[in-house]
Amino acid sequence: MRSAAVGVTIGAGATVLVIGAAYLQAASDNPALNLALSVSVPAKYQELVQDAGNTCPEVTPNLLASLLTQESGFNPKAKSPVGARGIAQFMPSTWESSGVDGNGDGKRDVWDPEDAIPSSAKYLCSIARDVKDVPGNKQDNILAAYNAGTDAVKRYGGVPPYKETQNYVRSISSLAGQPGKGGKAGTVITARQGATVVNTAQEALGTEYSWGGGNASGPSTGTCCSPRGRSGADIRGFDCSGLTVYAYAKVGIALPRTAAAQYAASKPVNPGEMRVGDLVFYGSSASSIHHVGIYVGGGYMIDAPRPGTKVRFSPLESMSDLFGVARPIHSTSKEI
Repeated sequence: MRSAAVGVTIGAGATVLVIGAAYLQAASDNPALNLALSVSVPAKYQELVQDAGNTCPEVTPNLLASLLTQESGFNPKAKSPVGARGIAQFMPSTWESSGVDGNGDGKRDVWDPEDAIPSSAKYLCSIARDVKDVPGNKQDNILAAYNAGTDAVKRYGGVPPYKETQNYVRSISSLAGQPGKGGKAGTVITARQGATVVNTAQEALGTEYSWGGGNASGPSTGTCCSPRGRSGADIRGFDCSGLTVYAYAKVGIALPRTAAAQYAASKPVNPGEMRVGDLVFYGSSASSIHHVGIYVGGGYMIDAPRPGTKVRFSPLESMSDLFGVARPIHSTSKEI
């Protein structure tokens, strides 16, 4: 559906499309979620996730859906730089030992969600048995083993001290722990909310970048040191995910603090379905996302790029590792 929109000129003649009143009035969401799930799952995979998510007591449909969201964003053609393949991101050796013929067609195809999703659940159940005696949170240990291997979890007596694995566990647990569908849990933001998010972010244009800066209340003093060695501790402002936390708080949605966790708490959006207010993520995989911006239309986003810059409009291609676009899921019934 095409919408009425107004143009805003930015910089050297670039035009960013801002959502118009006609679109706001006509747009609506139809997330088509399985009632047993509070995590958004594409309709064509809901039955698969529901069935596979009951393979063993340690695995639930929500946990499986959250893992698949983190691994591939439900992209059956996903392939990581290290060779993980398919919707569940199996490494070839793991698939060889753990892949199953889920649809009974006589083949074990890592690229076929009907095989890969049941295989992912069965593999999680196998991991649960392997790490059942490891101290600590059982679900965290299972997820950590899926990411880093059971040997690492056993060796460290729990979640290994690997930044990627710790972020992986935290992101999936956060998404899987959303409340059930008693109210509007699992719905994605509306078009009107997206416009409010963009308007809020635009008010922050020109605000200094501060590593670790920004929260639901607005800009704040940074808390840590940037990868480039500059401290944010004496700068009041936003980093990339701090800006998105602030903008989404204006519509009653509490986003996780890191960009990777925000991706895990959002529903992937196809390029042709991008909408004002969607989040744009950069990184080589779901667990290594390092940057996030807010889509404003016309191939642009608002973001807090890096130390030494300010909140600004940036082209989506300003970074070469665009990973994907996603729309936050929320459990609030508040509408703006």
